[in-house]
Amino acid sequence: MKKPKLENSASQSRFGLVHSLLALLLFYFLCISFQIPSGSDDVSSFDALPRQMLVGTETNRAPVGEEEGNKPGRVNRVGHAQLRSPEHKVRDFKTVSELFSNETFFAGGDEFSVFYKTAISTGKKMWDGLDSGLVTKPEETNPRNEKCPDMVSVNGPEFVNRSKVLVLPCGLTLGSQVTVVATPHWAHAEKGDKTVMVTQFMMELQGLKAVEGEDPPRILHFNPRIRGDWSGRPVIEQNTCYRMQWGSALRCDGRESSDEEEDSVDGEVKCERWKRDDESKNTWWLKRLMGGRKKITHDWPYPFEEGKLFVLTLRAGMEGYHISVNGRHITSFPYRTGFVLEDATGLAVKGNIDVHSIYASSLPFTNPSFAPQKHLEMQSIWKAPALLPEKPVELFIGILSAGNHFAERMAVRKSWMQHKLVRSSKVVARFFVALHARKEVNVDLKKEADYFGDIVIVPYMDHYDLVVLKTVAICEYGVSTVAAKYIMKCDDDTFVRVDAVIQEAEKVKGRDNLYIGNINFYHKPLRTGKWAVTYEEWPEEYYPPYANGPGYILSYDIAKFIVDDFEQQRLRLFKMEDVSMGMWVEKFNETRPVAVVHSLRFCQFGCIEDYFTAHYQSPRQMICLWDKLQRLGKPQCCNMR
Repeated sequence: MKKPKLENSASQSRFGLVHSLLALLLFYFLCISFQIPSGSDDVSSFDALPRQMLVGTETNRAPVGEEEGNKPGRVNRVGHAQLRSPEHKVRDFKTVSELFSNETFFAGGDEFSVFYKTAISTGKKMWDGLDSGLVTKPEETNPRNEKCPDMVSVNGPEFVNRSKVLVLPCGLTLGSQVTVVATPHWAHAEKGDKTVMVTQFMMELQGLKAVEGEDPPRILHFNPRIRGDWSGRPVIEQNTCYRMQWGSALRCDGRESSDEEEDSVDGEVKCERWKRDDESKNTWWLKRLMGGRKKITHDWPYPFEEGKLFVLTLRAGMEGYHISVNGRHITSFPYRTGFVLEDATGLAVKGNIDVHSIYASSLPFTNPSFAPQKHLEMQSIWKAPALLPEKPVELFIGILSAGNHFAERMAVRKSWMQHKLVRSSKVVARFFVALHARKEVNVDLKKEADYFGDIVIVPYMDHYDLVVLKTVAICEYGVSTVAAKYIMKCDDDTFVRVDAVIQEAEKVKGRDNLYIGNINFYHKPLRTGKWAVTYEEWPEEYYPPYANGPGYILSYDIAKFIVDDFEQQRLRLFKMEDVSMGMWVEKFNETRPVAVVHSLRFCQFGCIEDYFTAHYQSPRQMICLWDKLQRLGKPQCCNMR
């Protein structure tokens, strides 16, 4: 009887050991569970590399084919130190950034250092001339006294000699008409695929006088694809484009649009019906059986034909543009917020087409004037409030702008810069502008800066590759002049919800060193095209994690680190300012942990629902966004892109 007792005792001992091991394992998992992501906005719940650093649940996925687990982490785990309040030392507002007063910052002999030094040296001379009054604006006639012709016309050879663009001196007005007589080319084999035959052309109303040096906005893009598109059927596509960002397309494919009020333009349907190859004449009884109403139909063909002359008329109505071909209405395109009729100062016709003549009539004959005075409203209500030495600054917003962006700056002043947090100086906003190549622009810029008190001149000759210097200047101003808790960078076509941005930063409690924005991970440099980066400029396969440039936020400590490194000539400068910022944050992270907050609501392209920032907004869209925010009490886009 004792043997069974021993066996039972041994069994109980083994059973107790198993229980102990299970209890120990359970305790281990309970400890680990404090670091498992909870899906909330608390950074402390994320403790992995590098994407698990993110606050919130939105993430930018790596490109297809990349395995994230095999990538080296670029950012250390999030720390738990309390966010330090910067030493409060608001200084007097200065019109000119003093950051680049020491030319030894660019003492190197490499190509970029020479480029920086030359641009700054030239800019200083230009500014000294402006400041001393030696550089003045040349005398010019008053454009308001000039009259524009009420009609313009051009024949085919003249149109080609004018780079296929007809200038409309004062734009369009209600009732203006443009008639184009042309012949589409016969189809040709598509490049890269000889089996596909294509022919298409584009007619565009362009804003030629919007901003010099930039691609003109496409106020109306009309694109007939005679041999069809991906669908295999002929279509007409219409759209708008502002700063290379297209809106939502209106696509006519032969099916008639609804004639309901919201789908019509001045009572006309957006797309008329034409005969389609896939339609069957034997389906009429099925439509009647399903309750379709009986109405007269026409078997009109697609309005454009290869090798056949057509007469197209574009008319400006109350609600949109109306286009007829050979006397028949084809399509109507509603006006979009951001553009008005007087902005359409050019008509371009390009593609597989021969233009025989263009005739524009019923044009406005008063010049609306495209000088800065048209955009700048010299009223005290738009002036920047004074900096208050006794009042701490929660957020400093540095706005990148170009010298000739008078309309863009005025739209920002009249929209989100009117927020109560900005007017009370709890939030401070300043434009950072380099000098323009044209002297008269700089003269107007100085007058604007002196009057409104919200422009910081960065004294170098403006160039895309030097935009990064403005970003450094923003950090320096946010640290040295206003000593803000947070420093934000945005563009002059970015609409900022000021209160929402501060709330997003304040969500990350008990965290030191914030970097907030729409974060890119494992983004590869473009090696070809307009934005190409050479291997000499960036030899690595990937950029460091960085926030998209239209809007991101830094904590004070990171901005101060950047300024200190710049003054000690240790800061690496790269021509893409947002990538540069990611590079600097990565370097800062080597000594102190950085909390990275990613959110798609810092919108990179256009506007999305419940945005923090909306990008590529025209001056009129900025005013529209502000108006909706004030009236509705919630963010709502104007012409979602």
